[in-house]
Amino acid sequence: MRHVLVRRPGGFGRLELVNEPDPVPGDGEVGVEAVAMGVNFADCLVRMGLYASARRYVGWPITPGFEVSGRIFALGRGVTDFSVGDRVMAVTRFGGYATHLCVPRALVRRLPDALDELQGAAFQVAHLTAWYALTQCASIHPNAKVLIHSAAGGVGMAMVQQAKARGAQVLGVVGRPRKVQTVLDLGADQALHRQSGGLWEKARQFAPAGFDLILDANGPGTLEHGYRALRVGGRLVTYGAHGLLSYGSSGRPNWWRLILNLTRMPRFSPLSLVENNRGVVGFNLSHLFERVDLLQTATDELISLLESGRLARPQVQPFAFDAVADAHRAIESGETTGKLVLVV
Repeated sequence: MRHVLVRRPGGFGRLELVNEPDPVPGDGEVGVEAVAMGVNFADCLVRMGLYASARRYVGWPITPGFEVSGRIFALGRGVTDFSVGDRVMAVTRFGGYATHLCVPRALVRRLPDALDELQGAAFQVAHLTAWYALTQCASIHPNAKVLIHSAAGGVGMAMVQQAKARGAQVLGVVGRPRKVQTVLDLGADQALHRQSGGLWEKARQFAPAGFDLILDANGPGTLEHGYRALRVGGRLVTYGAHGLLSYGSSGRPNWWRLILNLTRMPRFSPLSLVENNRGVVGFNLSHLFERVDLLQTATDELISLLESGRLARPQVQPFAFDAVADAHRAIESGETTGKLVLVV
């Protein structure tokens, strides 16, 4: 087994490749030999030491990674519905940046025929995040007005597709002009470049009565504007705060900028929420691994949508497994579109 180990927080240089004996699956576990691993922005936060649930569930040292695809190399006792050699995809609460890993049976799925191994490593985390936001944090109805920030990223693209599959009218917001067409091609009704000027005025033209749902992983730069742009009964769902961070060429966060941005985070008064009849909901997918039933229900629905053609195959940008630092550098740049994967 080769895996990426982060012994202590920091920049790209903390991503160390380590050789160890292959793991042995325990009772109810499946041993997966990885072909590809999904790269998520949360992995960068793990590396920097800014992902609270990583400290809570694992601590240091830690191997980042939430999703893999590959083939089964061993079965733990009690696992009878898989065979060695089966093509699978799996989610895992950390530890995914490894050529061999053991995963609870409940978190392993056969790789759908619609996906190859690289796409399989890019599908679950983004779409599970989108599914939870759209179905558990809010109730989407046909013709609901939905604003999605970072709509050309892995999660954003999943949100656009799932919202459209539920009949919503979608406005996607992107950080680069060249990403506008990508979001429109996914089915968004309109797409805007964040820096093009007059963003919130244009948003009001799209939803004159306000938005039923706004999905935001940016942080202080957009949360307060988003709350004011909700209609009565609307929901603002936040699942990250990328805008808090700035980093240099080494990948280390700028702590002074982080502290300054924290002071700019809006505070939502419970009395204001009641008075305005608007909601603010936050979540972190890594806390949901105890809810295996929910993850399984979501995955069943997502695979059905994929196989029916209502979800597109993920757009994938591959990086060699040994080039994990380059993948982190790329996702932090904000220049990427879709999902990044490491390929063994």
